[in-house]
Amino acid sequence: MTLTIGEPAPDFTLKSQHGEDVTLSSFRGDKNVVLVFFPFAFSGICTGELCEIRDNLSAFETDNAEVLAVSCDHFFSNRAFADRDGYEFPILSDFWPHGDVSRAYGTFNDGAGAPNRGTFVIDREGVLRWQVVNGIGDARDLGAYRKALADLS
Repeated sequence: MTLTIGEPAPDFTLKSQHGEDVTLSSFRGDKNVVLVFFPFAFSGICTGELCEIRDNLSAFETDNAEVLAVSCDHFFSNRAFADRDGYEFPILSDFWPHGDVSRAYGTFNDGAGAPNRGTFVIDREGVLRWQVVNGIGDARDLGAYRKALADLS
């Protein structure tokens, strides 16, 4: 499934690394969302990408925006991953039903059983404004989605 820019982003509720429910639509009217799908906790490229977000978090998480990262790892694994690397933004678990949200966003890789590297910028009204989906082995350009978010301000 490919999402269309200008259309509403699929809503979801997933558990954070702390076991709390996080619902995309709860940000409507309040914050833009940078939704970052990553394949595997503790893997090299994923760790590098999320550390880059962590190290530049002030450019993302403002009064106007929130970062939500999503993997198919269990929330217990995501908690250990977040604790190890100091991720303070929500790391959400698309563990069960396995990959449902990743599928809704067109990022699920059936062969790997995990999402490809998809990033989606969703505005305050819940509308998709920008997206990129790379393969599991292809890191994303942080600057590209920083620019997409800045364009919403």
